[in-house]
Amino acid sequence: MATESTKSDTAPIKLYSREEVAKHTDTSDLWVIINRKVYNLSAFLSEHPGGEEIIIEQAGQDATEPFEDIGHSSDARQMMEPYKIGELEDADVTEENVMLHEDNSSSCSGSWRSWLIPIALGALATLVYRYFIKAH
Repeated sequence: MATESTKSDTAPIKLYSREEVAKHTDTSDLWVIINRKVYNLSAFLSEHPGGEEIIIEQAGQDATEPFEDIGHSSDARQMMEPYKIGELEDADVTEENVMLHEDNSSSCSGSWRSWLIPIALGALATLVYRYFIKAH
């Protein structure tokens, strides 16, 4: 059952349990949880660039891990806002999801760092090849 919470200077936020979200798995009424926020993605299915099947697989579930694993852009995160209908109740927040939520900002900035070593090694290999193989 949905409950409401209020934050200062904002409209009430609806709170949902995992059980409530799990009831919404039909393509005409599809909800997911991402970073403790509840989204109704029914109207977004046909617009999703990765295809609607990916969202349908996560229907009624916590899709935080698959969402973060894909490495969605900041534009994609902004596109989600109109579909937000509430948040997960505190009682339903697991320690794992809290950690994923807290690491969300660092995962965006850290993605370019994961490419730094392969790029540096590739540049080094190119220099070594040109200097030792082609020069001699």
